[in-house]
Amino acid sequence: MEKFNIEANFEIQSIIQLYAQWIREGKLKPSLEWNKDRKIKFTVQDPCQLVRKSFGDPVAEELRFVVKAVVGEENFIEMYPNKSNNYCCGGGGGFLQSGHTEARREYGRLKAEQILTTGASYCITPCHNCHAQIHDLSDIREHAWDTVHLWTLLCLSLGVLGPNERAYLGDDLKDVLVFHPETEM
Repeated sequence: MEKFNIEANFEIQSIIQLYAQWIREGKLKPSLEWNKDRKIKFTVQDPCQLVRKSFGDPVAEELRFVVKAVVGEENFIEMYPNKSNNYCCGGGGGFLQSGHTEARREYGRLKAEQILTTGASYCITPCHNCHAQIHDLSDIREHAWDTVHLWTLLCLSLGVLGPNERAYLGDDLKDVLVFHPETEM
């Protein structure tokens, strides 16, 4: 639109910004109860395209707000560096499909070390490319951590994650059932 000087009457937002807005407005009501006793630790990947190249630190802050609303602030472990300065996972820009698996994995080595340093059991990714790359980086380290989509955890905390959507979760999450009084029959 800027390149061709086209006027538009809309705003581009990330779904993460909308999740945060809907949680604040009470339209989405994630439960933290499922992780109070389990105390499963999570870290989060800041996708390059979403954070560094598009919306910057404000969307990274919204991402953290959503993650903490879903897993509990005390169960969130920050990576360093993070937000706009976070390391690239190495999976974006078509690299996942490039056929250069070893180069992609070597590029992602720094990200893998960053995740391992947190000691988190899970790395949350809001981006499909990051998810696939970070999952692969964990696989070659014999599942040093599990990888989970933000959407999956949000659905889990809302009590709407179906059995077929749990197949890729670690054993510590597969059996989590959340019941919300306002949705029970």
